[in-house]
Amino acid sequence: MKYEQLANEIIRNVGGKENVGGLTHCITRLRFKLKDESKANTDALKNMDGIVTVIQSGGQYQVVIGNHVPEVYADVAAVGGFQVETTEEASGEKMNAFNKFIDIISGVFAPTLGVLAATGMIKGFTALLLTLKVLTATSGTYIILSAIGDCLFYFFPIFLGYTSAKKFGANIFIGMGIGACLVYPSLSALTAGEPLYTLFTGTVIESPVHLTFMGIPVILMTYSSSVIPIILSTFVGSKIEKGFKRITPSVVRTFVVPFCTLLVTVPLALIAIGPVATWAGQLLGAGTLAVYNLSPLAAGVLMGAFWQVFVIFGLHWGFVPIAINNLTVLGSDPVLAGTFGASFAQTGVVLAILLKTKNVKLRALSIPAVISGVFGVTEPAIYGISLPRKKPFILSCIAAAVGGGIIGAMGSKMYMIGGLGVFGIPSFIGADGAGAGLYGALIGITVSFLLGFGMVFFTFKDEPAAGEDPNVRRLEVLVKRESVSSPLKGNIVSLTDIRDEAFSTGALGKGIAIEPSEGKVFSPVDGVVTSLFSSGHAIGITSGGGVDILIHIGQDTVKLKGKHFAPKIKQGDPVRKGDLLVEFDIEAIKAAGYVVTTPVIISNSGSYLDVIETEKKTIAYDDELLTVVV
Repeated sequence: MKYEQLANEIIRNVGGKENVGGLTHCITRLRFKLKDESKANTDALKNMDGIVTVIQSGGQYQVVIGNHVPEVYADVAAVGGFQVETTEEASGEKMNAFNKFIDIISGVFAPTLGVLAATGMIKGFTALLLTLKVLTATSGTYIILSAIGDCLFYFFPIFLGYTSAKKFGANIFIGMGIGACLVYPSLSALTAGEPLYTLFTGTVIESPVHLTFMGIPVILMTYSSSVIPIILSTFVGSKIEKGFKRITPSVVRTFVVPFCTLLVTVPLALIAIGPVATWAGQLLGAGTLAVYNLSPLAAGVLMGAFWQVFVIFGLHWGFVPIAINNLTVLGSDPVLAGTFGASFAQTGVVLAILLKTKNVKLRALSIPAVISGVFGVTEPAIYGISLPRKKPFILSCIAAAVGGGIIGAMGSKMYMIGGLGVFGIPSFIGADGAGAGLYGALIGITVSFLLGFGMVFFTFKDEPAAGEDPNVRRLEVLVKRESVSSPLKGNIVSLTDIRDEAFSTGALGKGIAIEPSEGKVFSPVDGVVTSLFSSGHAIGITSGGGVDILIHIGQDTVKLKGKHFAPKIKQGDPVRKGDLLVEFDIEAIKAAGYVVTTPVIISNSGSYLDVIETEKKTIAYDDELLTVVV
């Protein structure tokens, strides 16, 4: 596993496996539900290589990783053995109503975002090619690309049935089955022709009835691309499933529970839950549009100004179902459109810092932040650069507000959930092709970028961020050190005095040796036990910073075949500095004819500038033994 070491460190610093009640991820973050957040070592995580920052919000403990979060997520889940979606009851955590809402929304929608954005991008670029007359609507290429772009959104209830079932602790295939029933083609076809009769005649919810179920009228709706009906139906289904589980004998539970659950839930969804949820979605869409129409300019300003703040605290999830619902009900969404300039404003701010700063480290951070910002991923820019310096972050919010106001005033709307950053531009192309809305979006993001860039370029002063020492920042980039403590107590011996040429010649790496006075070996760093010989005489540890340490107890002691050695850990275990690794019997080993002089080697010392040995003649546990210069 590529990120196994980082995964072990993350698990240890969130309080261990037993403190994790749930785990999921979004585009850049690991989202933990911890049973006790006070057990997490937040400062250690924030200072760890490979982690951008840590946010505690919305009932979640969010570890911001960056673009490669899916790979880290997979390794954390594998190392921890986590069932990555758990219910609130399983985690033992009680949340207030708002936090619970955010948690449910993020748990249901987060797993779909990658594919949702990908298919949206394909749909957007297909629309762009049609607008530019590169493709025609009747060409095979256009038809296939349209199928790829529309597939997820058309069958969205099936995908949300899966994620909702996982979130609610239900059988995921039951959730998918409910979603499949809602988009079953034969049911949709029944809406044609003369109805049997009409319900609620003369009201806003007047509904023709084309079929009944056991004499009960079924109001058929179009559920493809819908959001609310499947989430509510799966929630109800999860409760029904739990009820049947309690009363069904275990010997037939595998097929009887799904049989009974689907037989009850699907008719209930089609008769009551689906229609009511659809009307609620239509009401939500109309209400959102009514608020937006009060002042599109003001709505754009507010969404642009506060979007990055929402993202920092994970509150942006509250707008995701509103936007998707608007797309399904209204065909477009003006709400998230106003936020589109925020990533460009942040990118402009960081580009200005990159051009103005003389600080080597800040420049090194800014280059990848600008690149990822162009594609809409701004967490590295926010947490690593602008937010610690406060003023640049505030200026980026101002620039985003101006851009959002322009987007709102020009009536720009998104017609699909597409990509982020530049990949999101085609999302503003509607069925009628490019129009004023697209041009409004282009003007808005351009103004956001230029305004953010200009305000910071002409006001930025090369000052350290909060907590940084201005006198050592440049040196830290050039010289970084990692300390390795002594795993043993005893007298220092030069490696050149070791009889084994593999150690004395430095072939196995730079280091030092210890003549132990006590038969105990303790971990010299925080890290992971990457190797442990079956004989117990040699231990390999990789530190959190990637330093590989080999502790070889005695010479030729492998021949003892484990006799007189008592390992206290096993390979793969995470360890903290000072943890007991091995106990060994010094006198018994000597009596057997072996020396106990123990080399402590940096086995990947060739990857570093230097390995500096201690000048002490005697060493105690936890004394600094070696310094690795990066």
